[in-house]
Amino acid sequence: MSVAKKLLKEGGGILRLAPTWVPRAFCRPAKRIKLHPDDYYVLGLERGGIDERWLSSTTHAENGPLTPDDEGLSYIVSRDGSERVLLRDAVDELKGEIIGDALWNEYGKWPMFSKFFDNLGPLPHHIHHRDEHAARVGADGKPEMYFFPSQMNNYEGEFGYTFFGLRPETTKEEVKKALENFTKGDNHLLDLSQAYKITLDTGWDVPPGVLHAPASMCTYEPQFASDVYAMYQSVLYGGHCVSEDLLWKNCPDEERGNIDYLIDVIDWERNVDPDFSKNRFMKPLVIRKDDAHVEEWICYKCDTVSAKRLTVAPGKSVLVRDAAAYGLILL
Repeated sequence: MSVAKKLLKEGGGILRLAPTWVPRAFCRPAKRIKLHPDDYYVLGLERGGIDERWLSSTTHAENGPLTPDDEGLSYIVSRDGSERVLLRDAVDELKGEIIGDALWNEYGKWPMFSKFFDNLGPLPHHIHHRDEHAARVGADGKPEMYFFPSQMNNYEGEFGYTFFGLRPETTKEEVKKALENFTKGDNHLLDLSQAYKITLDTGWDVPPGVLHAPASMCTYEPQFASDVYAMYQSVLYGGHCVSEDLLWKNCPDEERGNIDYLIDVIDWERNVDPDFSKNRFMKPLVIRKDDAHVEEWICYKCDTVSAKRLTVAPGKSVLVRDAAAYGLILL
């Protein structure tokens, strides 16, 4: 019997996944993801601080030439810790037996993962590619959603606001000028956007092609299984600079240097939507509630990925059945 089959049987269909820590060279950890204080830079200063924990992941983290082959990938571990296998390899081997025939037949892989990302400051105004642009570098597009759990946010970091999209009156010429000025200092891209104060225990839908500069909150982020992105803002709050290489990340070699291609990556209508908040903001929606539990949709405006929150009352127990495989994190 293979290790994957053995561990699937051991858990009765529940897989025990080891923590998956991911550094980002362009970020500073805010230290809210339950990692030992001595370990945030344990991978070395050249790799950057660990500010993300990936959950139920079969997606490799794209972190440059020093990235190990298994960075970002979840391991299934035995109860006693003596055996392990990559979730990716287990899915490749067991297919529908482990994730269900519907998911396997449609995607041929485990098609999503989630993460906690935990930055002391805000992220740059950046973008995730749509399918047609991601396909040019052999990847998938990346829809994602954000939720801000109160249990993970004892403080909000340096900047508790997220910039989404562009102001409705923004022109493509203004954005093009900002991108042309990327290497000249602050390209003032945020001058063309608008910020929203983040409220704990609420969320936002971020389709691919939508610019966003996430707040310095510890954020739960379910997303499609992809790690494509490009950073369009050059200088961050506090004077932190972004490498030009990240402006052209996941850009085909033949398009590198072509600002018009970067403009084409933007889903223009969604970015300048005057009803952006109405269309993208998410409050929890209660599905079921009794004296033992509350079950809510927390991420539900994306048509490929979703997330729920289950709250069980002290001293109570509840049996919840779902129609598909899923990843679970317990707080």
